[in-house]
Amino acid sequence: LERESDKLMRRTLRRPLPAGKLSAPSALLFGLLTASLGEIYLAVFVNPLTAWLGFAALVSYVLMYTPLKQRTTLCTAIGAFPGALPPLLGWAAASNELSLGGAVMFGILFLWQFPHFHAIAMMYADDYARANIKMLPVVEPDLKSTSLQIIGYAALLMPVSLLPFFLGMSGWVYLFAALLLGTWFLYTSINTACTKTKADARTLLKTSVMYLPLLYIVMVLNS
Repeated sequence: LERESDKLMRRTLRRPLPAGKLSAPSALLFGLLTASLGEIYLAVFVNPLTAWLGFAALVSYVLMYTPLKQRTTLCTAIGAFPGALPPLLGWAAASNELSLGGAVMFGILFLWQFPHFHAIAMMYADDYARANIKMLPVVEPDLKSTSLQIIGYAALLMPVSLLPFFLGMSGWVYLFAALLLGTWFLYTSINTACTKTKADARTLLKTSVMYLPLLYIVMVLNS
């Protein structure tokens, strides 16, 4: 679906489809085959609930988020829903139910995505503009709304990331780690929002990709 727009962006033009190394029909067949096998596996060997969640993630990402990227800045918020479903799939796979703990896992990843993806959009705004992709930094070059969202979602992430402790999902070590990691993430987010530079956006991106696995690792080890 995005192979033509990918040709217009430096960061994506060498990918197999835009580079012509892979044909669109072959990619479509491979995607349909792997998606179908994945759904069958989840339904038969895990449980139907997880299969339905997987199907919802697939459909909303491919048929909603992907085409909306060239139509509205709301694509980021819409894409955050399928983007946050993987830990909820894991929860459903292990427990065969949707409960508050799974919702918290979903919420952490949902909120984390906004500073993460806005940082990427700030770094590659020129690329996105060439492909007419409606990321917020492209539509609003002054980055006012982008900055507010970066700070707002990073601030919301802090209390939500503490909930696993209060729900008994993890212990005191996790609580301390979540506070420390959340403060680091929020500080980096505020700094990026204030300076609005690509260099600080890159720092925020690096922080985000370290924050999430560290948080999850401590959560598991202290559970």
